[in-house]
Amino acid sequence: MSSGTQQLASVRDARIEDRAAVLELLPSLADFDLPSHRNPEHLWRGDAALVEQHLAGESESTFLLIAETASVPVAGLALTTLKPELLSGAPSAHLEALAVSQGQRGLGLGRQLLQATQMRAKVEGAQSLTLHVFASNTRARSVYEAAGFEGELLRYTKTL
Repeated sequence: MSSGTQQLASVRDARIEDRAAVLELLPSLADFDLPSHRNPEHLWRGDAALVEQHLAGESESTFLLIAETASVPVAGLALTTLKPELLSGAPSAHLEALAVSQGQRGLGLGRQLLQATQMRAKVEGAQSLTLHVFASNTRARSVYEAAGFEGELLRYTKTL
């Protein structure tokens, strides 16, 4: 793709009329080589509940950004919660979900959403932005690493 095609989207706050498209996009969060003991629905059901709360005006600490193209009103999303940093307690933000629709991937929308999320979190007083990503989700990890995120904690799991 040329760098010109990477500017096809505008990023805006979600609106109530985006609800169905956002909820339809969330299952794509499990669109990678998921560990066999994981249920794909567990990766996005909590985010769906958070989206519902946000759109109902019941979550002041959450913001939901939408990438919109000329042909796709909800081409991607970034769901973020403002909360204290895990270890220091400093003001922070946590990226709950970043998703781009299948047909819109590779256009730079994820990077655009991530950049807008970082700017918004900073305006809201966050000193850092955290996220969780599965080790096997190489596509997402490459986006985050290219944006300057560094791996910090490892979580180990053993099925009993």
